[in-house]
Amino acid sequence: MKVLIAHNRYSSAQPSGENIIVDAEIGQLRQAGVEVVDFQRDSDDIASFTPAGKLALVGKPIYARGAQRELAETIRAEKPDLMHLHNSYPLLSPAVVRTAHASGIPVVQTIHNYRHDCMNGLYFRDGALCYDCHGKRWNIPGLVHGCYRGSRAQSAVMATSLGAHRDTWRSVDRFIALTDGIASYLRSIGMSDEQIRVKPNAIPDPGTPPKLGSGFLFAARLVPEKGIATLLSAWRRLEPGSNGILRIAGDGPLRSEVERAAADRSDVEYLGALDRDGMQKAMAASSIMTVPSEWEDVLPTTCLEALATGRAILATTLGGAPFIAGVDTERPAGIAVRPEAEELLAALRTMWRDQASFAANARDRYERVFSPTVVFEQLLDIYRDVIEGYQRRG
Repeated sequence: MKVLIAHNRYSSAQPSGENIIVDAEIGQLRQAGVEVVDFQRDSDDIASFTPAGKLALVGKPIYARGAQRELAETIRAEKPDLMHLHNSYPLLSPAVVRTAHASGIPVVQTIHNYRHDCMNGLYFRDGALCYDCHGKRWNIPGLVHGCYRGSRAQSAVMATSLGAHRDTWRSVDRFIALTDGIASYLRSIGMSDEQIRVKPNAIPDPGTPPKLGSGFLFAARLVPEKGIATLLSAWRRLEPGSNGILRIAGDGPLRSEVERAAADRSDVEYLGALDRDGMQKAMAASSIMTVPSEWEDVLPTTCLEALATGRAILATTLGGAPFIAGVDTERPAGIAVRPEAEELLAALRTMWRDQASFAANARDRYERVFSPTVVFEQLLDIYRDVIEGYQRRG
């Protein structure tokens, strides 16, 4: 089997779990003997474009002509069995789907966000959930509000791309939905059941979990949609020290609010932005990962890391965190509540009281649902099914 992986890498200035997942899948494929044709573009390269190149960038999200030519040439030379697409913006464009089909190969796409329907990919605007563009071919509300990078000009380009390629996306042979929630989202924008398969991401096994630490860990960008302000509001209602330590890792616009909380209370510790080693140490020192998202975060990598490390999860009901924690299963690794301070306050108390029992289920859920061995076999099954179906259709 030969697979072409197409991905527009996110800027290194905006750390991306998606880049990590793509790299990990490529490594797993090669280790299993699958030939991989690596067709990636990197947003970091934009800084080195000539003025003319930067001007041409305006139209690339709609139709990246050079990328289509190079993709067609690569397919002719390499003869892959299928193309697996991740992110197409801004240097590849959704047109790669049509180019692959015109070159005679099927297309699989993993859905990491909501950008087929929402230009910022978050369903989140001005500090709140927003579905104003849901189901619309032309994202006029997003254009009006400048939802793409805060720019109406760039939003106009993205709105044009989304409208022009509505049918392009509907031609994808198979979508990989990371959760049941993403599968529902795909159906809501017109994709068929036949096009959708649910397969989560996996992360490498870190090995035997360290001894359970104590306290809560928040590790994410310090932005409104991650829920840090609501978490701090709930934490301030606790008797100081009654729930151990709240450790906060990350950086962003709300950093000053976090720093004030750490200065005001001895049970709040601000760790700043952490590298990989620092993150592992913070996880080991804690017993519960808090993910108080106020947007539909698809599949938070920190939650997967928590399970793999044998840590429980306190989440909100939005996005994929409840699925990761298995809150509706017989052996949940955590709980999920609405993203409101009062509900988070009650959840903090419950998780502190029952942390050991939730944590005991965490590693088991990782091994059964999110380990590379389990998830990789699902990926290969999807590939085989798509290739066979495409060959039958001739």
